Amino acid sequence: MKHLPLLCLALLAACATVTAGSGNIYPDGLPPDVSRRALLPAAVQANPGLSARDIIAAAHEAAGGENWRDVKSLYLEGYNIIRRADGSEVLWDRYAMWREFSDSKANAHAAEGKVRIEAWSGEKLAMLISFDGETTYDQNGPMPEEVAAKAWASNFGFGAIRNALDEGWTQARLPDDLIDGLPAYMVELTDPAGGRTKFGIRQSDFATVYAGFSTPRGWHERRYSNFFTVPGSRWVQPGRVRLFYDGMKANEAVWTKVEIGAPIDQSVFVISEEPERPTF
Repeated sequence: MKHLPLLCLALLAACATVTAGSGNIYPDGLPPDVSRRALLPAAVQANPGLSARDIIAAAHEAAGGENWRDVKSLYLEGYNIIRRADGSEVLWDRYAMWREFSDSKANAHAAEGKVRIEAWSGEKLAMLISFDGETTYDQNGPMPEEVAAKAWASNFGFGAIRNALDEGWTQARLPDDLIDGLPAYMVELTDPAGGRTKFGIRQSDFATVYAGFSTPRGWHERRYSNFFTVPGSRWVQPGRVRLFYDGMKANEAVWTKVEIGAPIDQSVFVISEEPERPTF
């Protein structure tokens, strides 16, 4: 009987060997051998007959079709969780964006159309930037052009997918990948100005779950999740957007209110003085 523990250890070792060889007993399973490599999600290209244009067209349809692609105005409201370099967190408990889109886009990472982004932390203005089609403003008024260009280059990029099939744009399919653990088609769009933007389109439903591009702050990534359909429309809105620079998460924007196509007072985009209270 004194040898029983040694016998149990030997049996356990043998079982471990059988388990490792089968690849079907461990909860996550072992990777398959080379002859079954296609079983690894996103390791090899799924549906190789799909072109980058096909994937983008399907992503447009999944997001809401023509009304989404050709939207004229958009208002988003929610909150933003800011991650400081030291690991601490700041909450912008009121966060909003007003957007008017131009009909065409030559540079995915330059200001176009009109936009205002405003954030408050409690009773204090946390951030304000706006573009009226010609001039960029912060809470103090007009900004120098070179400063404004850098600010927008680090923020604009997602809109590239709306214009991706326009004349002058090119599309290339990249190797598939996993985004948040789920297989995604990866495509690279090149705008008429030569700027490149990478997108991840979830294979299961063609939702756009990733965007990545180079900025003055470093390589910028956005990961989209918590999608919901706006009532009375086909518009599918990502409720959560996680933003990264050079692999470090910078903030998480959470959208809880969406308005599509509503007229926007043009005075919203012009800032002459710091607001005393939220505009929204």
